[in-house]
Amino acid sequence: MSVWMYVLGAAAVAGAVFVGAARFGGVSAENVTLESPSGASLAADETMLLVDIRTPAEWKESGVVDGALLVTYSTPDAFMAAVKPHLKPGQKLGLICQAGNRSSRAAQQVAPLVEGVVVDIAGGMGRVLGEGYKPVRPSRKQGCDSC
Repeated sequence: MSVWMYVLGAAAVAGAVFVGAARFGGVSAENVTLESPSGASLAADETMLLVDIRTPAEWKESGVVDGALLVTYSTPDAFMAAVKPHLKPGQKLGLICQAGNRSSRAAQQVAPLVEGVVVDIAGGMGRVLGEGYKPVRPSRKQGCDSC
């Protein structure tokens, strides 16, 4: 076998590893969990600070979980600057979006900045509402400046 065959084989393996890491987000943070609590459980859970990371338009369109902090996710540092004053020592940080994609990415990005557990809410508001949860209107008290 020629040297070029080895080079091509090594390049193919390296490419597969790169594509796999990009597709699956690379190494997952150890303090991130994926959970599927009901809307009522989310509203009642005082051991977790639930943060709805969607946009104000999304909050207004579908409503929000009662008691959720409303902070649109942009960057890990800006997000944590807004959330940290509300996060109690030992409290889990729960992230919810519309379908679970944004919260999954955000959870991985903020995990290194959080001492405790970061909970990615599986299926997002779409799942929670689909299970029958009756949301509340977003409010300024929760963090919606345009509500």
